Amino acid sequence: MASYKQILEKGKKLTRKQNKETSATELLLLHFSKLEPTDLYLKFDDEMPETEANAFFEGLNLYLEKNLPVQQIIGYVYFYGHKFKVTNQALIPRFETEELVANVLMLYDEYFENQKVTLVDVGTGSGCLAIALAKEEPNLSVSATDISKEALELAKENAELLDVDIEFYQGDMIQPILNKKFDILVSNPPYIPSNEEVDTLILDNEPHIALFGGEDGLFFYRQIIKDSKHILNDKAIIAFEHAYDKLEELQTMAKETYPNAKIYTLKDMQGLDRMTFIIIGF
Repeated sequence: MASYKQILEKGKKLTRKQNKETSATELLLLHFSKLEPTDLYLKFDDEMPETEANAFFEGLNLYLEKNLPVQQIIGYVYFYGHKFKVTNQALIPRFETEELVANVLMLYDEYFENQKVTLVDVGTGSGCLAIALAKEEPNLSVSATDISKEALELAKENAELLDVDIEFYQGDMIQPILNKKFDILVSNPPYIPSNEEVDTLILDNEPHIALFGGEDGLFFYRQIIKDSKHILNDKAIIAFEHAYDKLEELQTMAKETYPNAKIYTLKDMQGLDRMTFIIIGF
């Protein structure tokens, strides 16, 4: 049998031939070898057991020939240091969204200073935002909404796996929580314009209801900003992730509803305008 190193090199060669990401090959080898990265490196020249090698190539075939995302093949992804279950019923958590979590936590520290605070994640999907925030800040009382029953079931399972207490509500964006009040609203709603081309890896495997945001990609932002006035306390924070080219339109929308708020946008680690914050009443 071949060594772990030889198996990885063969997998990368097959991956490169199809112009796909070789990092996916590494994730698959780690998963099917059942080894931590350091242990895999130390055993690089050892023979890989046949059953594990076969499982690796079966998984690689799903990625290369069936066009399945690696995260759905292995069934999980790490987000903000926490392991989340992944299915095709909700968007796969992206590492870029971790930056939104970090910024919300900093805003909490700046504006609420260890107070007990209510937070809602609108359009929670897998639950990654709500759950990561609840794990990181015990003073947050967290709720989450989603229109998809299947996505909420996945989010509830992730909350249970990660041992956090979150109130989940099924319904369209803010509609199921109109009788409640919150200090922080976070959301990463669907924002791809309906006529925009999307990579088949995403289009074929992730729910379209979680991808597309109307003709200009801003349909759900309009809805959330308009309805947010009914659920936010006098002093509150709204935190959005959004498409990199929607800064001006989103800020204009926010100013129309919250003319006295502090509104600003931050770039992500790739230098793209991806997070907008609305600071109300402070």
